Parts: sequence; structure tokens; C-alpha cells
Amino acid sequence: MTGGGLLVAGTTSDAGKSVVTAGICRWLVRQGVKVAPFKAQNMSLNSFVTREGAEIGRAQAMQAQACRVEPTARMNPVLLKPGGEQSSQVVLLGKPVGELSARGYHGGRQRRLLGTVLDCLAELRGTYDAVICEGAGSPAEINLRRTDIVNMGVARGARLPVLVVGDIDRGGVFASFFGTVALLSPADQELVAGFLVNKFRGDVSLLEPGLDMLRGLTGRRTYGVLPYRHGLGIDEEDGLRVSLRGTVRESNVAPPVGEDVLRVAVCAVPLMSNFTDVDALAAEPGVVVRFVDRPEELADADLVVVPGTRGTVRALEWLRERGLAEALVRRAAEGRPVLGVCGGFQVLGERVEDEVESRRGLVDGLGVLPVRVRFAREKTLTRPVGEALGERVEGYEIHHGVATVEGGAPFLDGCRVGQTWGTHWHGSLESDGFRRAFLREVADAAGRRFVPAPDTSFAALREEQLDRLGDLIEQHADTDALWRLIESGAPPGLPFIPPGAPA
Repeated sequence: MTGGGLLVAGTTSDAGKSVVTAGICRWLVRQGVKVAPFKAQNMSLNSFVTREGAEIGRAQAMQAQACRVEPTARMNPVLLKPGGEQSSQVVLLGKPVGELSARGYHGGRQRRLLGTVLDCLAELRGTYDAVICEGAGSPAEINLRRTDIVNMGVARGARLPVLVVGDIDRGGVFASFFGTVALLSPADQELVAGFLVNKFRGDVSLLEPGLDMLRGLTGRRTYGVLPYRHGLGIDEEDGLRVSLRGTVRESNVAPPVGEDVLRVAVCAVPLMSNFTDVDALAAEPGVVVRFVDRPEELADADLVVVPGTRGTVRALEWLRERGLAEALVRRAAEGRPVLGVCGGFQVLGERVEDEVESRRGLVDGLGVLPVRVRFAREKTLTRPVGEALGERVEGYEIHHGVATVEGGAPFLDGCRVGQTWGTHWHGSLESDGFRRAFLREVADAAGRRFVPAPDTSFAALREEQLDRLGDLIEQHADTDALWRLIESGAPPGLPFIPPGAPA
């Protein structure tokens, strides 16, 4: 028997598809429904490693957590990791299969992946009571419809009803809803069941006449109006927003445990990946995290983080061009705390030999850690467990660079010299005991009277976040109508809205 399904599309990128999908998943699982997330194709530098060693988008990993299930490669069969303006690494079923230009991908390769995508979705629907799918961008991108495998392409292939989410905070939501439907072909329009308004501020009764007119114009109902809530979000696909920081600042009203705050500066390197690593720092009362791109912004930082990047050599050039490289070297020499994670760890080493990512050959690193890095064609994808600072640590690794450590004190898979630390492990700071021990070391080195809170649980904060998303759906969407949509598909007889897709 095939489980129910729904595709959550959006009028634009960042309309709230990821959040709404996670909220529907958490609402369903609280009703006793066995549910899974799905996104056919994701473009993101924030990724995660599943237990079987597959790389998927972090948003789908968080949506799996909303479903209380273990994430798998089937939940995000195609992941595109940008490597510049014109090309991306294609990750298929969790493993990299090559680099393609946008023209090469949309010129034919993408369409050939539709069979794989639909097979993965069918397997999930055969296993779960419901699968909640997330689209990408807008389903009305008429220039890309022929090769689409993530919006109406997957909806048509799997006969999924489509719910279109619009961000009313941006303005123009009624025109966006109407225009989205009117630019779809008749066969696509048959599956668009209705709309969901996101980020509404004010009195809903003032919006209702517009919703009634929209229904009259399109023959489609609105399934809910979600109010604007600060700090709601899951791990970001792109952008610079730190996903949990806003929530923690709202919910955690307690002052710092010690007398001082701790200031963390994150270097906003090009092609920054898995910047969600610093969410766990931002979750601590009294820790202030900001992204920086100028050397003077490091001056008052108690800790500087050089995060992961999909372009290690490019990040080195960027740091040097902006004067940040010199500031980092000086900072390390002065014994002021620096943490490099993955690509940031590689940047801090003595040299990088890269014939894979940038194909630039041998490039000097910043030379503050005794590490040499050689890029391998095969990507390391693991979920390591270890110990550091007397505490158990879990993490995940996603990198082509193979590090040879030639000195310093051991630190996870990397090393430390004085107060400069380096590791390939993403997610290590989510281990509460280790994070507290690390912050105590940083505070001592920085001369700050900062004390980590003894009871901050990052996992509990994530669960609280997902429950808030579930509450949003439960309280502000027509959940009975949503369930009928998931179980039975789009209502029959939905009218065609001209002009439809161009020939």
C-alpha cells in the first residue's frame, strides 16, 4: 500500500518551505502518523552525513528529526554543492558523482535523474504512512520546467497534491499565489490544491476578504495563515542566518552565568559550508556570535572561528586579500583562541596540495598549525565518535582534504598549538560537555570571567524548536483539511487559470 503524500512548494525561494515541511512533519508524528521528509533535489553547502555514510542536505536531516526517524539518502537523492558561479558538485544518493556546470546539468543530466528521484519517493511511500515533500525555488520557473525534478516534475510523476506557501512579509502575496498557478500548464494546475500564508503580522480578519477573493479567482482555498514568529527556522540551506540563535535569545532570558559575555567572530569565507556548527555556541547564555569580513572585527573577539568551505584555496586568497590572514597569524602567535573547522582547519595548516577542488596544485596555508593537506578525489563521509578535553564528542566529516598532522597536541582528528585548534569534525560543539569544556578554555585564555551554563542541552533546544513548528501548524492551519489532502490527493475539478504555461 502506498502512503499519502504532499508537496510543499513556494512562491519564491525562502518563502518558508523548509519550516512548513518540518512543522507538518512534527504535527503528524505527534498524531501517531509514521512520516518521512523528502526533497528530490537540494542546492546547499550545509550538509549532513547519515549513519550509512551518505551526504544529504541539513534541512532534510532536521526534517527527519522532526519526524523522529533516522535520515537516509532516499530523503534527499540529489544534492548540488556550489563550487562557484557556474558549477556545482553533484551528489547522487549520498555520494559525489562529478562536477557539472548549470548549463550541463539543466541541459539534460537533471531530467535523467527523475527516475531515481521517483524510485526513492516510491520506496519511502511504501514504508511510511505519509511523505511530506519540499519543493525548491518556485514551481512557476517556466524556463526550467522541462527538466524540473523537484517541483511539478515530481508532483506529476508521483501524483502529489501541491500546497503553495507564500511569505506575506515580503508583500505581494496575492499576486504571487495567483501568478504561480496561472503560469502552470493545465496538467500541473490540476495538482495545485491551495495556499498557505506564512509570516503574517496583525489581525487575520483583515486578511480574510483577500483570501475569499483569491478563492473566487482561482477556485482554490487557503489552508492556513501562519503568524510571524521570531527565531523560527531549521538548519539553513544557504544565506548567513544562524538558525537557532534568534530562538535562543528569545527563549533564554537568563543573564550569563559568569560576569562576562564571550564574543565569537566567524570569518565569512567564500563558499562557506556548514556554518551551522556555530549554532551550538550561540545557544549558550552569554555567548555572542557574529559573522565578520574585516580584520578590525577580530580585535575584540574572544574566539575566532574559521568555518568550513567548499573552496579552501579560494578562502585562503580571500583571507589574504582582506587582511584577515595576517590578523589570524598574529592572533595565533599571541595565544588568542582560534578554531578552524574542516576547510578552516585546512586553511590554518602549512600547505594545501589541491588537484581536485581548485586544481591549483601546491598552495601555502597560514602556517599556524603543523598540518599538510592533500586533496583526494574520494570524499571522506563519516560519523566519528571520540574524546577531547575529557569529554565524549560526536561529529561528522565531509571533506576531500586528507590532513597529515606533524606536531602539536592531539585534538579530535586534528591538533592544537597553544590556543589554536583545528579539526575536520563538524558538529562537535553540539556535544554539551565538550562545548562547555572548550568554552572554559577559551574564557581562561581570553581573560574573561565567563562561565558556561551547566544545563544547556543543544539537543533539547532543537526539539523545542521543532515542537514550536508543530504547534504553528496545529494552531493556525486547517489540519483536518491538510490530512485529507495528504491522504486523498488534490480535490477533483480544480479550475484552469489562464494563460497557463507558455508553449
